[in-house]
Amino acid sequence: MCHSGRRSCGQSRLIDILMKMPFSYVVYKKHGLVISSGSGLLTWEEIKARQDETKTDPSFDPTFNQIVDLRSVTAILMSGDQARMLASRQIFSHESKRAFVATNPSIFGMGRMWEIYTEFSERPSQIRVLADLPSALKWLGLDSLPQ
Repeated sequence: MCHSGRRSCGQSRLIDILMKMPFSYVVYKKHGLVISSGSGLLTWEEIKARQDETKTDPSFDPTFNQIVDLRSVTAILMSGDQARMLASRQIFSHESKRAFVATNPSIFGMGRMWEIYTEFSERPSQIRVLADLPSALKWLGLDSLPQ
């Protein structure tokens, strides 16, 4: 029997699985939003795998906006070429707004590099790297995170 408060047993198990992954995402279809979050040490392979998974998720629509919450990430292991390759992949549409939230200066810098690579790609999307969640929500036109 599942005792998970207001969440269904399936949602509770999914959240438990996602919490064990260094990089995960949740699609809020009703809100047109994808929230990706990372923790600890992230690798190029993990980020690429989540991109691939997101792109093929039946709930995902490339016009959705995104919050990439990197506040709990301690390091990202990827080369500049790997960052350029990931940033140039067409997962989200060019109309989508994508807010990267990072408080660690090196993670913030990696986010800025991603933003710059995206700006110079063939189909740039709207990415902003911000230091706090309230600023990200404001930029996306949201009052709060979906419940």
